[in-house]
Amino acid sequence: MLGPQRDIYSMYKRASFKEHDLPSYDREENIGRIPSGVYKDNVGNPSWKHSLPHILVATLSSFLYGYHLGVVNETLESISLDLGFGGSTLAEGLVVSTCLAGAFVGSIICGWIADGVGCRRAFQLSALPMIIGTSMSATTNTLGRMLIGRLLVGIGMGLGPPVAALYVAEVSPASVRGMYGSFPQIATCLGLMGSLVIGIPSKDIFGWWRICFWVSVVPAALLAVLMELCVESPHWLVKRGRIAAAEETLEKLVGLPHVKSAIAELTKSDKGDGMDNVKFSGLLHRPHLKVVFIGSVLFALQQLSGINAVFYFSSTVFKSAGVPSDIANISVGIVNLIGSIIAMILMDRLGRKMLLIWSFWGMAVAMASQVLAACSFTTGSTKVYLSVGGILLDVLSFSLGAGPVPSLLLSEIFPGWIRAKAMALCMAVHWMVNFFVGLLFLQLLEQLGPRILYTIFGTFSLIAVVFVGRNVVETKGKTLQEIEFSLLPSR
Repeated sequence: MLGPQRDIYSMYKRASFKEHDLPSYDREENIGRIPSGVYKDNVGNPSWKHSLPHILVATLSSFLYGYHLGVVNETLESISLDLGFGGSTLAEGLVVSTCLAGAFVGSIICGWIADGVGCRRAFQLSALPMIIGTSMSATTNTLGRMLIGRLLVGIGMGLGPPVAALYVAEVSPASVRGMYGSFPQIATCLGLMGSLVIGIPSKDIFGWWRICFWVSVVPAALLAVLMELCVESPHWLVKRGRIAAAEETLEKLVGLPHVKSAIAELTKSDKGDGMDNVKFSGLLHRPHLKVVFIGSVLFALQQLSGINAVFYFSSTVFKSAGVPSDIANISVGIVNLIGSIIAMILMDRLGRKMLLIWSFWGMAVAMASQVLAACSFTTGSTKVYLSVGGILLDVLSFSLGAGPVPSLLLSEIFPGWIRAKAMALCMAVHWMVNFFVGLLFLQLLEQLGPRILYTIFGTFSLIAVVFVGRNVVETKGKTLQEIEFSLLPSR
């Protein structure tokens, strides 16, 4: 791959890194005042092609996340009849919620795993419980074995996506990091749609649900195997003092002309002062408290905006309009996918902050549409149009910003020495709020009614608009080191 450049690179590698003049940065109040950064120097931006194969492999974890979220949607009735718990809403709820409980556990430990063994091994470890859990679920004849399998799958689900967000942020050139940061969301949509499509025959073919489970073993095995061919995060290698390995990795990701400046800034960021050993409790104190607070609140508001409640209730709304549930689910999936693709295109053009603000505005409008549909003076076709239109608008708005941006943004604003652990904490908040929204939604809908409940969701969306406007910084086009030096005081 290097050709005649290999000898030049070998001479560079033999030189002592300490002999290079490192740029001297002081903390700046404005991100844009930092003169240079990782993957950015006087030879222009590196090619986007080098890091693309590695990112595509990493997003298999997000595909699996989406697939396992949706695999019981169409198959739950068949599973309940086959395993002998048909008609038990408690058992059906456990099949769904056990996976969420496992995801909560996986999200808590993912930071320590990523810091300890690196992103590549973390991906492979996330695939392992998915393969084992899926095999148990696909071959079971009892509810207990099904739940154990779903718990293991959930652990893998909680571990994979946060590591994917870290990996994508740390191997992507700054110029396309926003676009690549949308890939996990797109992969999640494709996984969700894939599970819905594959699950359609389950109501007519006895035992088809087992095939639906077995299918997910293929991408999980591919993730584990192909990760052997992918590079490790250069940030993690530098944190471990493996400078030579980081140089080789950066050459594969950004090309030889960019290696020197990238290593210089990565080493400047990693001062070797023990900050990478920050404990969990240390995230809740200064100087880390502010960015961790922003990340946790952003994920909480994402869930409190009611997007999952809309997904849960969408089939009922579409059914009232005469649309079959399978077509309704696929329609929602298509809208979600279209919005995610548009977000990918706009992420590095409009920026993260603007997409977030307009996304939450759109979700607030969608909730207002649902409130109007629930009013007594709305009848007939108007009611149907407001309900169905509100659901599609909410899903579209979510996929444009509130869905793909938070994971990418948090992986950008967290400094390297706490990035994995802080992402783990924020994802734990995400899963906790997600669990309680799903648990309480139907009860609140029955007790409060749709008008009050959707008004509450819309209010949280408006609160999110204000919160993002006041607290979120724009990271478009900036390197991770530039953002880090800007947000936190000097160490």
